[in-house]
Amino acid sequence: MSQEIELKLALGPEGPDALRHHPLLGEVEPRLTYLGNTYYDTAAGELEAARMALRLRRVDDLLLQTVKTRGEGGGGLSRRGEWEWQVPGPGLDLAGLEELPPASLGRGVLDRLEARFTTDFHRTTWHLEHRGAHIELALDEGGISAAGSRVAIRELELELTSGEPAALWSLAEGLAESVALRPSDTSKAARGGALLAGEWRLPAGGTPHGWLHRAVTALDAQADSGLAEWRDAARDAFCQLADLGDAPIRDAASALADAVNDDAWLTPDNGRRLLGLAHRLSGQIPLA
Repeated sequence: MSQEIELKLALGPEGPDALRHHPLLGEVEPRLTYLGNTYYDTAAGELEAARMALRLRRVDDLLLQTVKTRGEGGGGLSRRGEWEWQVPGPGLDLAGLEELPPASLGRGVLDRLEARFTTDFHRTTWHLEHRGAHIELALDEGGISAAGSRVAIRELELELTSGEPAALWSLAEGLAESVALRPSDTSKAARGGALLAGEWRLPAGGTPHGWLHRAVTALDAQADSGLAEWRDAARDAFCQLADLGDAPIRDAASALADAVNDDAWLTPDNGRRLLGLAHRLSGQIPLA
């Protein structure tokens, strides 16, 4: 098992092009890979309910099986347990799963696993040294397909390979100077599950960390569904956060509550506001 520590960022429509031209990446040669993924669960969604994700990923001629456990963090930053190994295919390596977390749900769960949804995307990868840390930047562009519907993938993941997590925030803040981006708390697996089920569920608020997590998740839901109700939920969560926070948090949250009324709210300025909130309030809360 490895522990994955990453900062997930959703990009605006012009974000990928702006990122490619950012000065921090100008002298780094990227690598382009196409990734096709199939996610598995039971028809009742028992892995998702236990906050686990299981996928088969094809990379060139390799087939990789990956298990991820529930994440903790918030504001885009997460820590997750991850197991990944090469398998012969074409289906799942059930024997390899028998010692891993899904097995704790019982052999009957493993026997009922089936393909549930797919993701396919091009990944552009850069490797940087920043503030004494080694960081992998992965820009994913493609889509999630489930139940005859499809939503876009346009996200950036900053994964810490060595060093301290503070370097992730520093790099994200540098990129946000000219790239419209924001923290995202919802994994591709959770987005696929929501698309398959045709519904999103928001986490509870109650604390500053909780209200931020709720606001960010609502923005994830609005981006995929296009429904105004999720924009309203994000605005309400920012207002609740403003009522609980100190002056800097109150000012940023209030500005974001006003900003999300506009369809084109995700600008570099607003992205930096939300990133700053996430940095201040990042904590150990369960993530989807």
